Amino acid sequence: MTDVEIRPVTPDDDFEAQVDLGQRAFGIYSPAQKASWLYAARLRASQGLFLGAFAGGQPAGAAIIHDMRQWWAGRAVPCAGIASVKVAPEYRGQGLGRRLMTELLALIEARGYPLSALFPATMPIYRSLGWELAGGRYEAAIPARSLHRLQPPDPSASDDRDAPGEGLRRAGPRDAAAVLDIIGRCHEELRDSGGLTWDEPLTARWLSRPDMYAYLTGDGFAAYRWADANKTLLVERAQAASPRSLRALWSVIASHGSTVAKIRARVGPDDPFWWLTHERDAAITKRSMWMLRVVDAPAAIAARGFPPAVTLSVPLVIEDRARRANSGRWRLSVSDGKGILIPNGPVVPPAAHPLPLTLGARGLAALYAGTPVSTLRLAGLASGGDSDAGALDAAFAATPYTLDDF
Repeated sequence: MTDVEIRPVTPDDDFEAQVDLGQRAFGIYSPAQKASWLYAARLRASQGLFLGAFAGGQPAGAAIIHDMRQWWAGRAVPCAGIASVKVAPEYRGQGLGRRLMTELLALIEARGYPLSALFPATMPIYRSLGWELAGGRYEAAIPARSLHRLQPPDPSASDDRDAPGEGLRRAGPRDAAAVLDIIGRCHEELRDSGGLTWDEPLTARWLSRPDMYAYLTGDGFAAYRWADANKTLLVERAQAASPRSLRALWSVIASHGSTVAKIRARVGPDDPFWWLTHERDAAITKRSMWMLRVVDAPAAIAARGFPPAVTLSVPLVIEDRARRANSGRWRLSVSDGKGILIPNGPVVPPAAHPLPLTLGARGLAALYAGTPVSTLRLAGLASGGDSDAGALDAAFAATPYTLDDF
C-alpha cells in the first residue's frame, strides 16, 4: 500500500471520479442523491475537510468531515461529523481504511474539534480508533387516528396564550440562519444531548429541496416530505421551545392524517410528541445507532453541559493510544453546570485510596454520552472508580439522540 497517497481532495480534483468511487462502494446514486452529494463534497473540499486516498492518480478511498455542533446537556460542542467513508473494492482488506481513518482523526484534531460522530456501516475499524456507540436516531410510525386530534393541555397547565407560536409561515433557503437558531434554542432549553446543528450552507441546501415542506414560528420549526409514491408523510423534525408553537406545527402535520396511508416521524425517546398523540399506538419502528469519539478530552469536558445540581471532584485515568494527549492521570471537577478536566498527580497507592476510574478511548466516549459506570465495567470498557460511580452517573446522565443522518 506504499503506492497509495492520502491527501486532501481539492476543488480541482475530478469529482466524477469520486462519484464513481462512491457508486462502486455503495451502489448507484439517483440524480437527486448525486447532486446533493456533489454540493456537499465540493463545499467540504473548499474547506479542506475532504480527505482522499489516491492510487496512480485515481481515487481509492475517501472520507468527508461535516462541520457540526452537537448539543450535550443543552450546550453546543464543535463536532466533526464523518460521512462518505469508502474504499474501492479492489483495495479492501489491505489496511487502507485504517490508514485513511487514522489520517482523518489527525485532521479532526488539527482543526480543533473536541468531538467526532459518525453512523457506522461496520464498527470494528471505528472502535479500534476510539469511537463507541453513544446514541440513536429514532423513527416512529404514527397511525392516522393517533393524530386525529392532539391531546389538549391539562387544565392545570399555565395559560400560554401570549407565548410564541403566532405567525406560522412557510420556510425556505433564506431562512437557514433562523432555522439553525431555533433548532439550537430548542436543544438548549430542553437540555438535549446528541442533537446536531449543521452549518448554514448545507442547511440552506436542505431547505431548497423541492420535495421539502418547512414551517417556522417565532420559536419552532418543522420539516416534512412525501415518500413512498406520496403514500407516506416523513416528518424530518418538529421542534419548538413553547407549547403553543409545538401544537401549531404538529397541527399542520396532523392535517394530513386523512390523506396519507402512513405518517413516519423522526422523534426523540422523550419527545413531547408522545404526550400529544390522541391514541397510544404510535411506536418506535426504527433505531439507527451512531458512534462518538472524544478527540480532545479537556476541551470536550469544558464545552459540555452538566446538571446544575451536581458537584463532584474525582480522579480519572485515560488510556488513549490514538490520541496520546488524552492519556494520563486527570481530575474531573463539575459544579454549576460546567466541567473541567485538569492534569492530576500520580495515583495514590491502592492501600491508601481506591483505584480511580480507568478508561480507554471507547470507555471515555461512552461515559461522555451518559453510559452508566456499571455498564462500562461489565462491557470491559472501565475499571476502578467504585466510590465515584454514582457521582459520575449523575454528572453525565443523558439519553442521547439525533434527528439527523449524515
